[in-house]
Amino acid sequence: MDDTQLRETLDLVRQGDRDAFEALYEEMKTPLFTVLYRITQDRALSEDLLQEVFVKLFRTPPPSSVRKPRAYLFQSARNLALDALRRQKPWAGLDSCAHLPGDDPAEHLLRLDLEQALAQLDLSERQIVALHLNGGLTFREIAAGMGLPLGTALWKYRKAIARLRSLLNGGTL
Repeated sequence: MDDTQLRETLDLVRQGDRDAFEALYEEMKTPLFTVLYRITQDRALSEDLLQEVFVKLFRTPPPSSVRKPRAYLFQSARNLALDALRRQKPWAGLDSCAHLPGDDPAEHLLRLDLEQALAQLDLSERQIVALHLNGGLTFREIAAGMGLPLGTALWKYRKAIARLRSLLNGGTL
């Protein structure tokens, strides 16, 4: 769903169209969840935050004056995730043990390696990687949303990808 389609769907949501809201949810739930999870690194918290994003969106959709609704949605999700992290007390979750029957063990191990590698990045690098790769935001949108110069956002992304590549190719996890 591009920004034009998203804007049209949000216009319908503002008018109370539940079908439009359901279509919006189906289109955006996976990328928003992925960004939330990459930031929080906690599946249950990310699920709760995803629900909170959509409840807020249903109650008060963004105004029609928002020029980039996709960036607006991801920025809202990012802000909720960061607020949740600030409130959260550290504890060991079971996410790294979430192997479901029927999962391909090799795929599961690769996901675990990727999650462990992502955990090695600092929070701002994880945010930039998730917003770009999972959220589809441009670096200009990410930089504006995070209050960073464009060059800094690009540099942090390149640095994070290089670190991930190193970690996944035998570096220390």
